[in-house]
Amino acid sequence: MKIIVCAKQVPDTNEVKIDPVKGTLIRDGVPSILNPDDKNALEEALRLKEKYEGTEVSVITMGPPQATYMLRECLAMGADNAYLLSDRAFGGADTCATSTTIAAGIKAIGDYDIVFAGRQAIDGDTAQVGPQISQRLNIPVVTYVQDIKFEGETLIVHRQLEDGYEVIEVQTPCLLTAVKELNQPRYMSLSGIVDAYKKDIKVWNHNDVNLDDTKCGLKASPTQVFRSFTPEQKGQGEMLSGTITEMAVTLVNKLNEKHVI
Repeated sequence: MKIIVCAKQVPDTNEVKIDPVKGTLIRDGVPSILNPDDKNALEEALRLKEKYEGTEVSVITMGPPQATYMLRECLAMGADNAYLLSDRAFGGADTCATSTTIAAGIKAIGDYDIVFAGRQAIDGDTAQVGPQISQRLNIPVVTYVQDIKFEGETLIVHRQLEDGYEVIEVQTPCLLTAVKELNQPRYMSLSGIVDAYKKDIKVWNHNDVNLDDTKCGLKASPTQVFRSFTPEQKGQGEMLSGTITEMAVTLVNKLNEKHVI
């Protein structure tokens, strides 16, 4: 079985700040990490590798050259191969152009049974790229996956809902987007880190994946961001104390003062 995992290097959102003039993320000096949901996707691929002999796991990402550090982390966790789509032509891509590029990279890798992706990236929170990739590959997609089981060549997938889950039967090849409830990602091992730096990371540009430069990057991005901003901080909360009756009376009085009731 061949599995491809779509991963993304994202800024650590605990450290992100927004330029008040340009309305863009200030990335200088901000540490980058493997997107959390993508780590769950990789972990599930590695668990299938351990369960089914002969399974091969490849990781693909689109980004600048420094994304190789994130790919090394994926290799250290247990991935077999890593591919970086890096080209100035890819710059400025929205979800539409990003999915086009990654799908082209997956096609260049070749045969696959399952494509994994995270539910969404913490720097955009759109949850669009995974389903868009499946559309470009013309394969079925199941989003918000919290459990996976094989029955022959069929996957039985539990898809997370707000008030429960639904059971979906899907044939391979398919694309699945993972949520954090799917598993607990492993840590890198020392031997894995050593081996990761012995492996080559294939770096491809738009020509390597047979993609016209007008079909990727800013040129192929219909989305335009009007502005990004940091929401105003809410006022500090107040903790009430006393008996239930006393706290209820205090709460009602305060709501009256603010003309809420």
